[in-house]
Amino acid sequence: MCGIVGGVAQRNVVPILLEGLKRLEYRGYDSAGLAVVANGKIFRQREIGKVKGLEDLIKAEPFSGNIGIAHTRWATHGKPSKKNAHPHICNNKIAIVHNGIIENHQVLREAQKAEGYTFTSETDTEVIAHQVYHELETTKSLLQAVKNTIKHLEGAYALGVVSKEDENTLITCRKGSPLVIGVGFGEYFIASDVAALLPVTHRFIFLEEGDIAELKIDSLVIYDKDDQIVERPIKESTVKADAVDKGEYRHYMLKEIYEQPNAIAETLEGRFIGNKLQDSAFGHKAAGVFDKIKSVQILACGTSYHSGLVAKYWFENLARVPCNIEVASEFRYRDPVLPADTLVVTISQSGETADTLAALLEAKRLGAKYSLSICNVPESSLVRESDLVLMTRAGPEIGVASTKAFTTQLVALMLLVVAVGRRFALDEEKEAEISSELFKLPRILDDVLLIDAEIKILSEQFSEKNHALFLGRGTHYPIAMEGALKLKEISYIHAEAYPAGELKHGPLALIDAEMPVVTVAPNNSLLEKLKSNIQEVSARGGQLIVFLDESITTEDDENVQIVRVPKVNNLIAPIVYIIPLQLLSYHVAILKGTDVDQPRNLAKSVTVE
Repeated sequence: MCGIVGGVAQRNVVPILLEGLKRLEYRGYDSAGLAVVANGKIFRQREIGKVKGLEDLIKAEPFSGNIGIAHTRWATHGKPSKKNAHPHICNNKIAIVHNGIIENHQVLREAQKAEGYTFTSETDTEVIAHQVYHELETTKSLLQAVKNTIKHLEGAYALGVVSKEDENTLITCRKGSPLVIGVGFGEYFIASDVAALLPVTHRFIFLEEGDIAELKIDSLVIYDKDDQIVERPIKESTVKADAVDKGEYRHYMLKEIYEQPNAIAETLEGRFIGNKLQDSAFGHKAAGVFDKIKSVQILACGTSYHSGLVAKYWFENLARVPCNIEVASEFRYRDPVLPADTLVVTISQSGETADTLAALLEAKRLGAKYSLSICNVPESSLVRESDLVLMTRAGPEIGVASTKAFTTQLVALMLLVVAVGRRFALDEEKEAEISSELFKLPRILDDVLLIDAEIKILSEQFSEKNHALFLGRGTHYPIAMEGALKLKEISYIHAEAYPAGELKHGPLALIDAEMPVVTVAPNNSLLEKLKSNIQEVSARGGQLIVFLDESITTEDDENVQIVRVPKVNNLIAPIVYIIPLQLLSYHVAILKGTDVDQPRNLAKSVTVE
């Protein structure tokens, strides 16, 4: 999704803004731009494509300034083009960057055209620039002009606004889109997330919904949604600047796949006393909430939805806790019924997923008394809106295709199953077994990563393929779904996942030598049925790749290629079996020559509907 960087300082901010844009590239974008105010003028440069192209343009025609704004755009209104790239300028006086969607932009556009304003882009953002300019005709205060402007806006926005007539003021505000303020020494910055500003500060203020702030070199004033001056706490980030570097790895995705053993260890750290999970890991009110709930409702999107699907099996099979799961973007529009005393669980890597946040707010409107978020970003909107929280501690995830966020979500969900389940049918013996197996996970994943070289060779079979089918049973059906999603996201191969038992209900018609079938086959109670499904595919000439528990013996078949996976307890097998599928999708994408970390048309954080 779009990224914002801005700053006001006693030094040239252009290098800082460019570095910030580079650190936001992971969010997904199609163009980039930068503008500074200096000597009574606005200097702007925009370019489609990568930030490097923008940087080259500025090197060829350099400019500098102590105050500026920059942006990476992910097209919504208007195709990717230089004219649609931000910042947008009105009459060489106002420059603005914007994340979000202005839903009433067409009405504003028609009114502004009638007043004589000229539009140079197809974007919804340009109406904001014109409106600020219009408001400045009746007030000399840029702050007041922006305050007046946002009263006319419907939708979501995070804004950075500067004017050539005030070289010491940067106005920023947010509604529905995330924004942070970086606090330096004699300087202030704004950004869509902390990663953009780590080279210049580790001190951040997280703006609340409806906040508007006036940043000057020597002052910062924040107003809340009621136009009252407020103090927001300064948070010290523990994320290191080099945490968002690729290091020795070719791509962020590969780095993040290999970080999973440590990420899971971090997720487990400090949540147990004497090998017993503490309710307080979810918040100081958690024990009281868990004592009262009678069911669980999970809301999530994309990869997070797949982790929730696994958790549904766990809640009902291990703990006998009634559990429903729904795609968040569907939940809020279908007039759902929430049983009394339901714990609403939202899952999001960023904590800013617009549909998930909206679904949580809808659940509260419907009367939900208890909410818990599983998230990777402290101070995110989802975290602030939830009663209870379990942070996954995966660290920054830069690759658009989620890897370590998914596995840490699964671990976090299993911890929740334990905490809630002990109040239902999960006995102490089973709880102890789960805890023991979770502690083994980092070592097991280290062993699984050793089959990377074998998977790399295997991936060559997909170099000329355009379709693939993924099969799984039980908790491994969601893992098959996640494997298919990873392959389509970064290699652009059409991939679908099915419960293996559904083969005869349609998918079998697709099977031929050009449709590779990927199957995950742990050693569980459904193994024999899965073997029958495998034979059905093989008998029809389908080419199978089976990720199989190393303890299982099987007969050779010319149509079946076996990849042995280290033996693992079925309780945690889903967390293990996704790793080979992540590696497979990565290596296939390399062969296909795609942009692994920033696949086309996709954004890391979907912060607008």
